[in-house]
Amino acid sequence: MTNDAASPYAPLAIGPHTLWPPVVLAPMAGITNAPFRTLCREFSGGKGIFVSEMITTRALVERDAKTMRLIHFDASEKPRSIQLYGVDPVTVGRAVRMIVDEDLADHIDLNFGCPVPKVTRKGGGAAMPYKRNLMRAILREAVGNAGALPVTMKMRKGIDDDHMTYLEAGRIAVEEGVTAIALHGRTAAQHYGGTADWDSIARLKESVPEIPVLGNGDIWSAEDAVRMVRETGCDGVVVGRGCLGRPWLFGDLVAAFEHGGAPTAPTFREVAAVMVRHARLLGEWLESEERGVIDFRKHVAWYTKGFSVGSDMRKKLAIASSLDELDALLSELDLDQPWPVGADGPRGRTSGRDRVVLPEGWLDDPYACVAVSADAELDTSGG
Repeated sequence: MTNDAASPYAPLAIGPHTLWPPVVLAPMAGITNAPFRTLCREFSGGKGIFVSEMITTRALVERDAKTMRLIHFDASEKPRSIQLYGVDPVTVGRAVRMIVDEDLADHIDLNFGCPVPKVTRKGGGAAMPYKRNLMRAILREAVGNAGALPVTMKMRKGIDDDHMTYLEAGRIAVEEGVTAIALHGRTAAQHYGGTADWDSIARLKESVPEIPVLGNGDIWSAEDAVRMVRETGCDGVVVGRGCLGRPWLFGDLVAAFEHGGAPTAPTFREVAAVMVRHARLLGEWLESEERGVIDFRKHVAWYTKGFSVGSDMRKKLAIASSLDELDALLSELDLDQPWPVGADGPRGRTSGRDRVVLPEGWLDDPYACVAVSADAELDTSGG
């Protein structure tokens, strides 16, 4: 797979997988399930990597029923990409070995970026890179058990402005054989608030020239993505909240990277059709139309942002329980509305936090050997 001859950007190599354009869908809890990945992949023409929801290693090795559903990939998904979250090196190693032995995926990503308090208070997620030796042990077990599968990682800048970790974590990753690193240009304390620091992405790229660095944070449009690559020198982008209610963003990304093409903004009629298809795919995946439409409710506000949809109608859409009901409600609206000015921009969580909740004494010694409680492995994603 090669890039368009007119493009100034290069393909992204993740182990044996060559990606063009260099675009990755970020794992998001309750969002990047098989139906949403299908939509994004269709709009991209199958180009890019579309990562599963975060999978906890303990749940995987215990073969939790919900987890086994989440790791299901459609036959058309190539490469199959799983993100793992774990706090115990041995359990991480077992989970990776299980993926290899049972041919469950083609690529493994490790989550070191989750800023959620109930994760960081146990030492997991974005708190983990501060404990250098523990993170190193997790990476070593993952890479050592992965065989030919590439192992990548996603992280944040650090815990807060006084406890930055990303540069040292990047060097450790290179030393332990990680294939690529994605950096969200925020600290855990920022959560999803403020502005992502793209300069940190450039600094990490300079620090670890041996492997690809992907940038993440504040990519709300295709232009944001190409600008990030241009300004930071990163090798690719990871798109998270920017595609909420906007799965067609991946089509825009392909056009922007391949030939500088401008996006074609959909009308509300086209958006409504995607909404119904998204709900239908969820129903098929969950084996229940009602459950699928109920699960889709969280997406309504993202899809309709900026369009002329009154508050009463938004409430009705958010409590629909069948495809016919959802379709009928949408048909009552002005489906010929053009793409509204201001519809792009922040979606999803946008708040920061005053402090990061950590285990007692966590910051005393970044090299101290610690054991993290197994209950740090919660079904919460992000980063």
